[in-house]
Formats: sequence, structure tokens, C-alpha cells
Amino acid sequence: MTFPHHIKIVEVSPRDGLQNESQILPAPVKIEFINLLSQTGLPVIETTSFVSPKWIPQLADGSDVYQGIQKNPKVVYPVLVPNMKGLEAAIAVGVKDIAVFTTPSEAFSQKNANCSVTESLHRIAEVVEMAKKKRIRVRGYLSCVLGCPYEGKIAPEKVGEIGEILLRMGCYEISLGDTIGVGTPPKIKRLLEVVSRHVPLKYLAVHFHDTYGQALVNIYSALEFGIGIIDSSVAGLGGCPYAKGASGNVATEDVVHMLNGMGIETGVDLKQLIVAGRFISKQLGRIPQSKVNLALGEAIA
Repeated sequence: MTFPHHIKIVEVSPRDGLQNESQILPAPVKIEFINLLSQTGLPVIETTSFVSPKWIPQLADGSDVYQGIQKNPKVVYPVLVPNMKGLEAAIAVGVKDIAVFTTPSEAFSQKNANCSVTESLHRIAEVVEMAKKKRIRVRGYLSCVLGCPYEGKIAPEKVGEIGEILLRMGCYEISLGDTIGVGTPPKIKRLLEVVSRHVPLKYLAVHFHDTYGQALVNIYSALEFGIGIIDSSVAGLGGCPYAKGASGNVATEDVVHMLNGMGIETGVDLKQLIVAGRFISKQLGRIPQSKVNLALGEAIA
């Protein structure tokens, strides 16, 4: 069995993690958190979201946070944008990488973006076109790729078709999100078999929530299939405010620990990750949702 020699980890905790916390942290805390993450060797840190504060008040200070962080030249700092207004706000503060999102689920699209899937793709097309003109790179997210809290099962073929549309628009990477964490290894392999007919594996990332404790085994299955990009969230922060029951993302500490044990390179310093995870967990008044952080954290602190 051949696994990838190197995995790119996309850290999503400052955005996908904090957006689902009831507590709203001040910008200086977020900035310090991202600065800590920037010292870990992570190649990509999704920094914030330029979404209306009406919908995501936890990230209303996105402009201040993006401008306040110490940007490591070896790190990419994408931000999530839902529409042209969000893109304009991102451009105003010098963002160079953005992420857009849609879903194969009509019901989830209405709940999450207040529009149909087709309408969301039209919005994305406008954003991508403008981003190209500004030489801004665009990553695509697909939510609920294995199941929807409103529609139930999702057909892999539909995921593949929308992924292909995003790729043709100009997205450099497509992240497949198991938003409610219903995936299992056979489902993951079936999904990747179908989607890879539409989108070459080198453009695909996986984004697994750990609702039922399956995220690591699902990542292992994706690695077997040849996936080389993994989204994760330090301390296991995250979830989706529009998906009932969607618990946290898979913890970056646990992912790196597993990959280290498999001899797969990430370039990420596990000890520094634990420091960052413990910092943000303390700020939120909770313990890290990471078995590795809990096991090793006291010795490192």
C-alpha cells in the first residue's frame, strides 16, 4: 500500500473553528492565536470570514484580524467570502487567497446561504471572475458531501458534478466537507471513486467532522485513495452553525500525530500545535477536544 509522502494541512480553526463558538473572542486574542499557529510550520491558515456579522457575529472583526496578524511569508492566509460584498472587503485589506462555498444539498444551501445551489454557483462565478482580475487565488468548499441534516443522503455523482463546475470556474482546490460527520471508510472510498472521475485527485482535499468519532479512520481511507490535502482544526474547534449536531472538526494535533506515526511528512511541529491549542482552549474556557493535546499538553506546558 502506497501513501502520499507529504501531506498539506489546511488549518481552519480561526475561521471554521471560532465561527461555531457561542463566545465571541476579541480581535487581539484571535491575532495572538493565529500568530501562534504561524509558528508551527502549518502551510495554510484560514484566517477569518468576510461574511455579514448578522449571520456570523463571531467573525465580525475579520478586517481587523487579517490586518493585525504577523504574516509568515511561508504561510498562506485565505479568508472565506460568500459574495461580491465579501470579496470587496477582502480586497480592501490586501487578501491574496480566498475560499468560496456551496453544497450539493438544496435544503442546506437555503439554510446556509439563503439561495438555491444554482444561485450559489452564479454568485461564486462572479466572485471567481473578479478574483482572477485581482490575481487572487480561489479555493472551493463543498459542504454536506456525504449527508445533509435536512435531506439525508447525498448522491456522490452530484458532488462530483459540482466539484467539476468549481474547478472549471478556476478554483485551484476543492475541499470535500463531511459537515455532519456521517462518513465511514466505505462511504469515503465510494465518494472519492466517483468525485475523482470529475476532479483529479491532486485538486481534492478532505474536511471531516468528528461527530461520530470517525474522522481519523476516514482520513486514513482518503490517504489510501491518494488524497494529499487535509483540512483540520487545532484543539478540535469547530462545527457548522447551520447543521444541527455537527460537532467539531478533526483535531490537527491528532492528525499530525497519526501522520507522524505513518512516516508521512507534514512539516508541522506537534509541540507548537499543542501550545496553540491550549492557548485558544483556555481563552474559550474549555479543554482541547484532542486526545493528543490532552495526553501530551501538561508535559509541554
